Amino acid sequence: MSKSTHGRRTLDLLGEAIVSRRYAIGAPMPSEPLLCEEFGVSRTVVREAVKSLVAKGLIVTGPKVGTRVLPDDQWNWFDPDVITWQARAGLTPEFLRDLQDLRRAVEPAAVRLAAERATAEDIEEIEAAFAGMKHAVEFGGDYVTFDLRFHHGLLRAAQNRMLAQMSKALHALLRTSFEISTIKKDGPAMSLPMHRAVLDAVIAHNPAKAERAIIKLIDGAREDIEEVLGSRRRLPRLGRPPPRLKAA
Repeated sequence: MSKSTHGRRTLDLLGEAIVSRRYAIGAPMPSEPLLCEEFGVSRTVVREAVKSLVAKGLIVTGPKVGTRVLPDDQWNWFDPDVITWQARAGLTPEFLRDLQDLRRAVEPAAVRLAAERATAEDIEEIEAAFAGMKHAVEFGGDYVTFDLRFHHGLLRAAQNRMLAQMSKALHALLRTSFEISTIKKDGPAMSLPMHRAVLDAVIAHNPAKAERAIIKLIDGAREDIEEVLGSRRRLPRLGRPPPRLKAA
């Protein structure tokens, strides 16, 4: 295993341990020698991982405080690693609701811009994603991956670098939402016309219509998630491949 692979693995293991509350907030983390022994890596690898965790806002380190876990309101929730670690540790209702609020605030504005700015290449990519979703509904297959591609394509079509980066933070919510929709009977089939309405409005370069269509889609997804949370059913775990639809 290469040095970079060791470093990535150590960072992921430490990050997941922090997010899953294996190390309590405010409590000291194990010493550097203990971490080296636990993960079977050098001090250099551990130090680099600690530097990354400090940069992501998960821990603080210093001569007087040692190395301690910070409260989660100080974590960088726009960092894709932090989102991924939380998704692997388990999606809490609070985490999902925060992300739903973020999506409701961001995606309608992004889709308005997409309707104004989308290029022919952008539209071609979103149409291809929609075709993949439709094929999965009709013949079975990986609906969730194409649904993700559809929404990421919309955010890219806004031609805004910050919104494009935001799609990484939204990924966990989008995938969870789409997996929940596949649990519901005919969920994907019922959502296809709403996706088509968004796509048609973007193709027509009609921002107001595109915004209305995506809000309808988002609010439907919120209702699906709230229904699952209310029923106390187990939420999807994102460390596994997305479920595949069966042929109709």
